Amino acid sequence: MSFSDRIRTAYRNLVSFLSVPNDSPVLTVAQFEALSRQVPLLYIILAVNMLTVAWTHRQVAPDWMVVYIPAAFCGICALRGYSWYSHRDVAVTPEHAYARLRATNRLAPPITAVFVIWALALFQRGDAYQQAHVAFYLAVTVIGIMLCLMHLRSAVLLVSTIVTLPFLVTMALSGRESFLATAINIVFVSAALILVIHAHYNDFRQLALSRQALEERNAAVLSLSDENMRLANLDSLTKLSNRRRFFHNLERAFTRARGQNGRLAVAIVDLDGFKPINDLYGHAVGDKVLAEIGLRLARFEGDDLLIHRLDGDEFALLMTCAALDESHIITLSTQICDAIAAPIALANTMVQITGSLGAAIYPNVGSSGQDLYERADYALHTAKRQQRAGIVLFNQQQADELSRQQVVEEALATADLAQELSLAFQPIIDVQTGRVAGFEALARWTSPQLGRVSPGEFIPVAEQSGRITLITRMLLDKALAVAATWPKDVYLSFNLSSHDLASSDGMLRLLASVEAGAVDPSRINFEITETAVMYDFEQTRSSIQMLRHLGAGVSLDDFGTGYSSLSHIHRLPLTRIKIDRSFVSNIQSLQSSMKIVRSVLTLCFEMDLDTVVEGVETDQELFTVEALGARFVQGFHFSAPISAEETLPAIARLWCQPAANRRIA
Repeated sequence: MSFSDRIRTAYRNLVSFLSVPNDSPVLTVAQFEALSRQVPLLYIILAVNMLTVAWTHRQVAPDWMVVYIPAAFCGICALRGYSWYSHRDVAVTPEHAYARLRATNRLAPPITAVFVIWALALFQRGDAYQQAHVAFYLAVTVIGIMLCLMHLRSAVLLVSTIVTLPFLVTMALSGRESFLATAINIVFVSAALILVIHAHYNDFRQLALSRQALEERNAAVLSLSDENMRLANLDSLTKLSNRRRFFHNLERAFTRARGQNGRLAVAIVDLDGFKPINDLYGHAVGDKVLAEIGLRLARFEGDDLLIHRLDGDEFALLMTCAALDESHIITLSTQICDAIAAPIALANTMVQITGSLGAAIYPNVGSSGQDLYERADYALHTAKRQQRAGIVLFNQQQADELSRQQVVEEALATADLAQELSLAFQPIIDVQTGRVAGFEALARWTSPQLGRVSPGEFIPVAEQSGRITLITRMLLDKALAVAATWPKDVYLSFNLSSHDLASSDGMLRLLASVEAGAVDPSRINFEITETAVMYDFEQTRSSIQMLRHLGAGVSLDDFGTGYSSLSHIHRLPLTRIKIDRSFVSNIQSLQSSMKIVRSVLTLCFEMDLDTVVEGVETDQELFTVEALGARFVQGFHFSAPISAEETLPAIARLWCQPAANRRIA
């Protein structure tokens, strides 16, 4: 956070501290009731003190200072005091009480300032005894005001500052040690009173909130027994509030924020790498991890922050802090993610996971509680896509993405997929021969309404809507028809979604498509991502075994960018690893990338797995990966994806000089 951001945050916190809180209706009404009995005394003190000072200065000051001004302000005091006194036994709404408290908080500084200016003006006119009377008047007045306003902390701070600072300066400039000593004493007494009043205010606030909590609890008991209420609103594993309670709290908080022009934030936390712990160590260990995470999150709970467990490894945060802004949320989110990332000690091992977080702030976005939750959930998915343990706040860019996603979803729902879907093919080159070893089939969609839609847009939408398995089968049939025209030594590489691997029934339909095609299964290589492996490891392994039993190959795509471990790779019947393009870009000048690629190539050689290096775009990158031992490469250095009609000419072409005929630079 920059220095200017810190200054702005500190300023917002100061303004919030000097403002009347409005986060608890019960507290607001309790403050009003207390002040309705004390403020009339305040105005009596001000009037009496002012009249006595005016009387002692009647011989040294003009009438407008000792008659007219005191008369006018005594009239104001009488009106304000009577207004408060008349409401001492009247039941008021929280809205009305809040309005009166805000009015008092706004009026206290100017009224106090006028009294101080008037008194200090008289101080300049009198003799030593009259000046001492003014000093005594200011001291008694400030103490009386602070005690009478003790239930409105912000007004106490404003009034004490307005009185003591000018008083101290004036006494210091008077040149008399006794006056300066008096002023210093008053400053210290005021500071001590502020501390006492602050502690009293916190106790008063806690008492009001406890009463509010008690009232809410009593109201809930009318409809549910204690045991039913616990079961209905509490997560039994983590002891946090559950999903049902979250949405109940969300609607209440949203209604309050909208009615009071307040702020509200929803944050969704999802644990990264939790599923592998379940797979490796079992659900009993997974439950212990969730319980520990629940304890860590519970430490952040307070009046302004509620923690809930939604389901599985997903948690929800509800923030209602008055000073809520992006910097506050990012700071809190970072602390929460750091707490999650701390190692967890189990009986025989130590595990570590991280958390990704997405948040949305009202009124920046959202027209309902559900709407705010959905935007926070979208921000979470963005965080999961961008990086592990990421923190993302929903912003305008994501709003545009979400709007676009909805448009794509509507177009996809009405699309004639058989006509609108097509394929492009990117060559995979064998650098030892310089020939095409295979083609990766890439999905393309041209919508009559939207034009060309990238796979990065429509594939996630198809996965969410459940249409991905249908799209996969259609594209596989098209790819097999094209591959049937190729020579028998050229293979087809085809991408599968995690949803394609998620059920045995879906896999059986894919296998039926392969068997019905005119391409030998041994010429087909199915690509899966590390994310798909982690989606459901056991089901994924079963699906891969079915493909391998058919005779097809299976490769792990984008290796090194997901969450899988070497133990997972060892347990899967893979035939090929594809090294992600992120390790290839400028590999000739990046020692870290070079070491990673060399290590993966060596690992695959030891495990008898083929490798394909993706993203090769320059001669230097090609020479480097080839020198490291890569045989099969893919990338724009050779070709962008081409149409089905261009594949046969591409097969006949010599893409690079065979390795046997050249030296590697």
